[in-house]
Amino acid sequence: MPSRKTPTVAADNQRAEAVRVEGEQRRERAEEARDARERARELREQLRDEQEQRRTAGEHARMATEEGRAAAEADRLVVMDAVRTTTALLTTTIEQMKVVEEMRRALRGVQDVEELDAN
Repeated sequence: MPSRKTPTVAADNQRAEAVRVEGEQRRERAEEARDARERARELREQLRDEQEQRRTAGEHARMATEEGRAAAEADRLVVMDAVRTTTALLTTTIEQMKVVEEMRRALRGVQDVEELDAN
């Protein structure tokens, strides 16, 4: 009888080893799956960080554009004021020149009258 138990024990040992190997393989696959999920989570987090950085950069660019537009508008208003001031100055100069010309005519008229009186 002992010879019959030996093959059974050997078979039991083989089955136990096969179960142990299969269990180890399952554990390794489970660990690999956990590692893959962790890596995927890290990649998603990295992607979110990069998206946030792009959003922040876009917001900064938008703000800079708005500041540029505001500065350009302020410059435009300054130029318009300068043009108005120049126009007013030129108009005043023309009016003054007209007054001077009228004064010259009047002076010539007075000089002509004095010459006639002297003769």
